[in-house]
Amino acid sequence: MSPEQETIEDLYGSFARGDADGMERCYHPDVCFSDPVFTDLRGADVMRMWRMLMTRSDDLEITLGEHSADGSRGTAHWTARYTFSRTGRHVVNEIDATFRFADGLIIGHEDSFDFWKWSRMALGAPGVFLGWSPMLKKKVRTQSALMLAAED
Repeated sequence: MSPEQETIEDLYGSFARGDADGMERCYHPDVCFSDPVFTDLRGADVMRMWRMLMTRSDDLEITLGEHSADGSRGTAHWTARYTFSRTGRHVVNEIDATFRFADGLIIGHEDSFDFWKWSRMALGAPGVFLGWSPMLKKKVRTQSALMLAAED
């Protein structure tokens, strides 16, 4: 197993245990992160996001699926199961991640998932009817950015 593949396992193992410090050790200080909600986080903001997400649900369950790394790049499929705190609705989010590595650490991390599917689970009727729309995606992004800013 490559050191980068071990880093992927350490990242999600730490996440599953709620160990933010363990996750942080997997990231390069200059890391860039993106997903459908948090579109451009850099450096310390990446860990602020993970810490915030870990505190938002009492039943967060993380499962790492297929994953690989070749030295400078890697991929992983992972699943997050949790209760969405704003609505009390149960979510099972299937996520595909791509990574870039520098100095054996993750310097680029991009997660992708089906936002409409997520919004139907997390938001209920508004997600069913508007989850496909740029308007709802923008609203979720804005609210998430405000929550992250409040973490300061």
